[in-house]
Amino acid sequence: MTTLSAKETILASIENNIDDYMELVQTMYDNPEIGNEEFETMALLVNYLDQAGFKTTSGYVVPTGFIGEYDTGKAGPTIAVMCEYDALPEVGHGCGHNLIAGIGIATGEAVKAVIDQFGGKLLVVGTPAEENFGGKVSMSEAGVFDDVDVALMVHPGSHNGVGGRSSALNPIKFEFFGTNAHACKPQSGASALDAAVMSYLQINLIRQFVNPHTYIHGVIKDGGEAANVIPAYASLEYYFRAPTMAYAKEITEKAIKAVDGICAANGVTYQTSTYECPYEDTVINYLLADVLTEKYEELGLTDVQPVDEVATGSTDVGAVSYRCPTIQGFIKICGEEVNAHTVEMANATISPDGKNGLIKAAQGLGLTILELLENPEKLVAIKQEFDTTIATLK
Repeated sequence: MTTLSAKETILASIENNIDDYMELVQTMYDNPEIGNEEFETMALLVNYLDQAGFKTTSGYVVPTGFIGEYDTGKAGPTIAVMCEYDALPEVGHGCGHNLIAGIGIATGEAVKAVIDQFGGKLLVVGTPAEENFGGKVSMSEAGVFDDVDVALMVHPGSHNGVGGRSSALNPIKFEFFGTNAHACKPQSGASALDAAVMSYLQINLIRQFVNPHTYIHGVIKDGGEAANVIPAYASLEYYFRAPTMAYAKEITEKAIKAVDGICAANGVTYQTSTYECPYEDTVINYLLADVLTEKYEELGLTDVQPVDEVATGSTDVGAVSYRCPTIQGFIKICGEEVNAHTVEMANATISPDGKNGLIKAAQGLGLTILELLENPEKLVAIKQEFDTTIATLK
């Protein structure tokens, strides 16, 4: 009987078990759970990892987080494969996190089949609530990735690529406190709504004077209940996004100064709070991106887009990227006409293209990890690049 090579073993593992992985993807599609409520999904994925021979822990760091660990007992690197699995209200898995989880499980099982040859430890980390509450932020702050040599994942979308920068996100709520009065006797009151509206306009004006690739967007969350009552309470919720968290906070401070003056002029008070989880920008590791590019092309993927240097959206992957070398690649499962966060994207995850995307993404990650196991000097170089980059950001 011919013994398979490590590469052949990884490729075969993913292809031979694809029906099982797609059953996981379909089950998550049929039973979407939003962030911090993914208890059934956590149990589904942990059960699979248990059966695959991982040592698992549920409710890991956060209530719907998990970790599957396989330790060879021999010296070697610690590799983390990340899974996302929270859905969106109304559109279900419109960001494709069910497929991300399938990719992570498939990668973990495939690498587990060969890692004993090399040594080290393999982690499959379930990171919930990416959309709003940042499971990876909580896990990073808890030290989950401090001793990890490299962390990897792939996100589905309309192109093949090796990831890119993401915007730092600072989510701030402004609350305004005035005095109720009858609308026909407004001099007896102080309008929290007026202060909120003026603040909304002034914060919008700040947008003209920020650096490129900086975004400010917000909504009036509360503005009063009745037209004949001067509102005593109003609120705004804002996202301040920028290429770095430092600049996002700088823009936030400009907004707060504007609100401070407006409130003084209107005779109301205010307070600010962080109403969602702040997200760091993503630190790029170019050597790691080069390895994933090479493996994607080796698998026959075409038009693999290089690192995207222009940040737009935000992700909690940024928190991990400040702790260890990290990559979030992309895999094509639909055409460019399909937008993220839509029912159409959710449907693509369970389509034939979604199935093929899972295979190629998991194989790409599996072969990337194998490259680092077979050539430790590459991992050393990747970690050196990480250390150099982080030093420039401090």
